[in-house]
Amino acid sequence: TATLGAGCYWGTEKFLRRHKFETGKVVDVRVGRQRRTQVVVFMVVGFAGGTTESPTYEDVCTGTTGHVEVARVTFTCDYGELLRFFFTFHDPTTRDRQGNDRGTQYASVIFVENDVQQRVAEETVRDLRAKLPTTFQGTDVVTEVRDATTFYPAHEAHQRYLEKNPGGYCNHRAYLSTFPTS
Repeated sequence: TATLGAGCYWGTEKFLRRHKFETGKVVDVRVGRQRRTQVVVFMVVGFAGGTTESPTYEDVCTGTTGHVEVARVTFTCDYGELLRFFFTFHDPTTRDRQGNDRGTQYASVIFVENDVQQRVAEETVRDLRAKLPTTFQGTDVVTEVRDATTFYPAHEAHQRYLEKNPGGYCNHRAYLSTFPTS
């Protein structure tokens, strides 16, 4: 499981649900071609990282709970691949802000559950920092890597929000087509 904060959780969820990962390649025997498969098998949006128990969306929006809007993802791909994709659809150089959304709840953060996730997350941040493209607003990666905390799901109306409200606000976009490698 991965818990990722990339600004408003509506856009984070939208991008993670849409993406098909390279390691999910399988052969489609009907057409003899490779196709990508969805590797996000379950996702819930909610809150993590704060001190308030069972916060509501309204509580988190006050900026006093310490919670970040996150997507909690069960996935079947390589964790590093998931993190590299995570950095393509939000700006990891703006502290507590994505587009017009400002506040501590919009932080770029990776909540890690074990030593392996910690190592991979730190390596991925370090790799991005070393190859930071100019498509981002800032000049340094401010994404935090933190120990996982209790996850609190958002209420049902916020789950799959942009699917239910296709014209809903989303400030996420593809900053990068792929994670920088050189």
